[in-house]
Amino acid sequence: MPDHAGGESSPPTQGWDKFKESPFLPAAVLVLIVTAAAALFAGSYTYTMADPTPRSIPTALVGSPAQPEGRRFLDGMEKALDTAVKVRTYDTVAEARTAVEEQQVFAIVDVRKGERAVVLDLSSASGASVAEVLAEAAPAVGRQTGVTVSVRDINPLQEGDPRGLAIFYVSLAAVITGFVGAIQLGVHARALTPVERIACTALYALLGGFAIAATVDWLLGALDLPFVESWLILAVTMFTSGMVFTMFNTLVGRWAMLPTWGLMVLLGNPSSGGAVSWPLLPSPLGLIGRWLPPGGSVNAQHTAVYFAGHQHAFPFLVLAGWAVVSCGVFWNWRHRHPGGRETRPDGGADAGAA
Repeated sequence: MPDHAGGESSPPTQGWDKFKESPFLPAAVLVLIVTAAAALFAGSYTYTMADPTPRSIPTALVGSPAQPEGRRFLDGMEKALDTAVKVRTYDTVAEARTAVEEQQVFAIVDVRKGERAVVLDLSSASGASVAEVLAEAAPAVGRQTGVTVSVRDINPLQEGDPRGLAIFYVSLAAVITGFVGAIQLGVHARALTPVERIACTALYALLGGFAIAATVDWLLGALDLPFVESWLILAVTMFTSGMVFTMFNTLVGRWAMLPTWGLMVLLGNPSSGGAVSWPLLPSPLGLIGRWLPPGGSVNAQHTAVYFAGHQHAFPFLVLAGWAVVSCGVFWNWRHRHPGGRETRPDGGADAGAA
């Protein structure tokens, strides 16, 4: 059918073909992706952090579980919090405090023999959000059950970190700058060989970890860090995050940001236990988060800062596992990576991409 100018109208398929070849198709796809990412970002953080609710709180009980004051108090806490208080019995306060240092329990209920009283020892350093929930509920439960309750904090947070969020922020900085650095290497240093790319990722991770630790400790004084240990944790976090992006860049090319953002930011950071302690997270997230790089980073850093001498291997194994897998995938499928350059037999390098 002729159009108003007297020419023939273009068939729909021809218009679609032109759209596919134009820059508007990837632009339209990106508009939809950014829209969905914005909703998912807000939803994931709101779901995990806006209204933290106790699910299960490991608690030490010093004395016999059959003592009526302790039993009434613990039952009252379960009702008040609408959660399970997982009781672990210890013979002495010293043993219970060791369990706190090992991060096996979040509080100690010490039942005083011959008295209608209990002492509730909290550890804000174990989880500020958990300690806050317990401290708010305990006096009311004591009045309801007729038990005198004394609340004290046996392991407080540092003065510059009153809400216990500084470790979450430094770990978040390491995670995000880690994969942003890898993105920028892909854009501005595309011709790096695989070995050079891994080496440069390690170098900016080492320097970046030092810069984060120095800023937080020496410049701002927000945390008194065990400097070398914290620096190396941040460096390993940045390297792992950078290599995770590099792995996805190898597997899915230019869309690597999607799985990286989903794994590290949408899922990993909210479930890391840094902003909201794991007993207050939805149960699946509290479990999954410990196996992801952000959770490994937060756990290692948290123990280094607040529980010196009680460091665990697990968070380091998590970070090392992700780093090794990411490097292995990148190395084995390096021919698929969008960067690199041809090497000449004499050991020199050409400018062309591999």
